[in-house]
Amino acid sequence: MKTIIRIFLVSLLLTGTAQAFEQFEIADIRVEGLQRISAGTVFNYLPLKVGDTMDTEDSVTAIRALFKTGFFNDVYLERDGNVLVVYVKERAAISSIEITGNQDLETEQLLEGLKDIGLAEGRVFDRSLLDKVEQELQRQYFSRGKYAVRIETTLTPLERNRVGILIDISEGRAARIKQINLVGNKMYRDKDLRDDFELDTPSFFSFVTKSDQYSKQKLSADLETLRSFYLDRGYLNFNIMSTQVSITPDKKDIYITINLSEGKQYKIREVTLSGELVVEPEELFPLVRINPGDIFSRKRVTEAVDRISEKLGDQGYAFANVNTVPDLDDENQEVALAFFVDPGSRVYVRHINIGGNVITRDEVLRREMRQMEAGWFSSSKVERSRTRLQRLGYFEKVNVETPSVPGTTDQVDVNYAVTETSSGNITAGAGFSQTSGVLFNASISQDNFLGTGKRVSFAFNNSRINTVYSFSYLNPYYTLNGVSRGAGLFFRKTDADEANISNYSTDSYGANINFGVPINEFDTIRLNTQFEYLELKDSSSSPLEVTSFLDDHGSRFNSLILTGSWSHDTRNKAIFADKGGLQRFSIEATVPESELEYYKVDYEQRRFLRLTKYLTLLMRGSLGYGDGYGDFNNLPFFKNFFAGGVRSVRGFDDNTLGPRDSKGNPIGGAFKVAGGADILFPVPFLEDSDSIRTSTFVDVGQVYKDPDDFSSADLRYSVGISGLWISPFGPLTISLAYPLNDESRDDVQYFQFTIGTLF
Repeated sequence: MKTIIRIFLVSLLLTGTAQAFEQFEIADIRVEGLQRISAGTVFNYLPLKVGDTMDTEDSVTAIRALFKTGFFNDVYLERDGNVLVVYVKERAAISSIEITGNQDLETEQLLEGLKDIGLAEGRVFDRSLLDKVEQELQRQYFSRGKYAVRIETTLTPLERNRVGILIDISEGRAARIKQINLVGNKMYRDKDLRDDFELDTPSFFSFVTKSDQYSKQKLSADLETLRSFYLDRGYLNFNIMSTQVSITPDKKDIYITINLSEGKQYKIREVTLSGELVVEPEELFPLVRINPGDIFSRKRVTEAVDRISEKLGDQGYAFANVNTVPDLDDENQEVALAFFVDPGSRVYVRHINIGGNVITRDEVLRREMRQMEAGWFSSSKVERSRTRLQRLGYFEKVNVETPSVPGTTDQVDVNYAVTETSSGNITAGAGFSQTSGVLFNASISQDNFLGTGKRVSFAFNNSRINTVYSFSYLNPYYTLNGVSRGAGLFFRKTDADEANISNYSTDSYGANINFGVPINEFDTIRLNTQFEYLELKDSSSSPLEVTSFLDDHGSRFNSLILTGSWSHDTRNKAIFADKGGLQRFSIEATVPESELEYYKVDYEQRRFLRLTKYLTLLMRGSLGYGDGYGDFNNLPFFKNFFAGGVRSVRGFDDNTLGPRDSKGNPIGGAFKVAGGADILFPVPFLEDSDSIRTSTFVDVGQVYKDPDDFSSADLRYSVGISGLWISPFGPLTISLAYPLNDESRDDVQYFQFTIGTLF
């Protein structure tokens, strides 16, 4: 008679009992009920094999092991003689997952999240996982302020033991913050305290900023902002007593109440330095910048700690700790502030490792290093080295890490990782600008020739204004200490009338040789010697200024031109800088006895000030002056300064500001003033904005016949917005400007753009 033993897991878990039966030796194992899962998988998880002696306890263990796999809805065992029969009922497989109604959360993102927790097409369906998914979705929508969200899940049984899952989401409208109440503030108005809050009541820009949508994370950030506000103003005992967030029954409006206690305002009684002062106190005290009698400010204390830590870091103490120990005098509302210095061990650099440079030779990068191997670690030198690599223009990104050397406490490695960008190639192309018209060009250029860091270029450019053939060569490290040497040849034809200037044209050719000498880390002197042959041509419609010049001086000129310049450059990037500045002063003059005798002086300054994480202020200005000498009473008109257009005062046509010739066309002047300010910011809603820069600006400028004619009333102003995109087709500059004080004779141009040459 067949002996049948059936054991259910539910009975085992709830009662802990099972029907007893006589032990037997397993002669064979048979699995029944499988549809998708292979028998080998069951044997792999079953803790029994042929030849084992099986009893009641073994059957309990076997069933638990199979249930634990999550593959089965039901498992029971039977004995057929000495054959163990394992009966299973597989769980359904997920045939499809469909999500509808979701707008805030992308479907692909949701499906990826479901896959991470085991809910994906082809996997075994587990109802408990689906319940967790519903809870997590609800949590995510709550974090977006959508408290009325409804999530409905529909399961559709399919043939071959499969199931289809439909998740239907009704997001509802995000609840809006109706009111934010501050209770307990006596010294400051609600408006002042809430100025820097991320959360706010609905406003005109709320649809963009989402500031009126409640978020627990944003509220926590705002509470910390509120705490910082008071601590930066000396209220050391400030405390947030409680916070209440309530929502209306229709789940549409939210009310936030913050109860606070301001406490008393504290002043600084004294400032001391203690601990192991490996740097002289006379060098550290000026970095504190906090004096007795000042109102206590946590922000200023933090900045002082950073400056002291940076100073210690530059002396090799990379892991220095600077802690502040305040001693409060509650009776007099004063605090004694002590900075405790723990420098740790002096740290040395073991190796400087550079990776990612496939084309650029290692020596090109290493010659930019200011941190040396085997030397003291200096945080400023490590960062300066990174900046110098960025400014080469060969790399899209430069990252640096300083991991400790395993097994040591006083050594680090400095690892630079670079991502190379195209620094030149053989190109042919076309472009367009409003002034120059259609541009044609062909060039062979390489800023990083064969990875050596040398620049070699041959180019042809053609437009309505200019036809240019040029060749140039530059070795930025002609000597080991960074002296550069370059040379070039050029031929240029210019039609000034096409550039909105007087009616004349010039043909010129020449050659030059130049040197650059670094004075220190930020200052460089450059010297250039150039021979130029220039032929001036007039036409029947040329103005009196041109014809008179030809009558007095002729039309052909051989000149030896010397140019000297000094630059002070602290920018963190050559393109799209957001820190530092640039000053440049140059003098250009022909040597005496040249057929042209003149000189020109230029000064330019740019200063980048980071206002916030996303906003940068650019202040800029330039001055130019020139004159003739010897047989030339004035600066030759074809060497004049010009203003107006995308590169100077936007909103006015290129080169049109300033003096005009006898026929009413712009002719430029010997004195130029230009400047302005820009607020630089990333493009909204664009995650990767490394190649795009947008700004709002104010431009000012004018050109005068000479400095005696200068009048601030003649300056032209404009305001507008601008964008610069380093596109695959070359630099694209667009501006929309509105002149503020244009006059009837001015050539106004509200929309201006130029597009570069590559395609």
